[in-house]
Amino acid sequence: MDKKQQVIETDKAPAPAGAYSQAVRSGATLYISGQLPIRADKAPLADTSFAAQARQAIANMLAILEAADGSPADLSRVTAYIVGVANWPEFNRIYGELLGDARPARTVVPVPELHYGFLVEIDAVATLDDDA
Repeated sequence: MDKKQQVIETDKAPAPAGAYSQAVRSGATLYISGQLPIRADKAPLADTSFAAQARQAIANMLAILEAADGSPADLSRVTAYIVGVANWPEFNRIYGELLGDARPARTVVPVPELHYGFLVEIDAVATLDDDA
């Protein structure tokens, strides 16, 4: 693979709302930008509960990972920002459900608030096959 950076884009996750990419691949490393609980078509979520927001943000991250020919097993590190430490158990449940057997290094950071009043944001780093 060419060692230059490659921008990864998919219409299965929301388009960037600023001066950034959904993800950038550099060599075998994929850097996925922070994903908020926004549908790809930017329509509002039918349910704005923490669980629905966590599910959507993780689904966005996984859609971008898939667009780079990756899977949850390729995730090396995940960082999640959640509003309210009380949401941590629910985040763990949904995260485990959606990632299956994948167990990347992870940090969960409780924060007082996120942009647009959302309750969760998640970013990730993955290690992909070099020959992609």
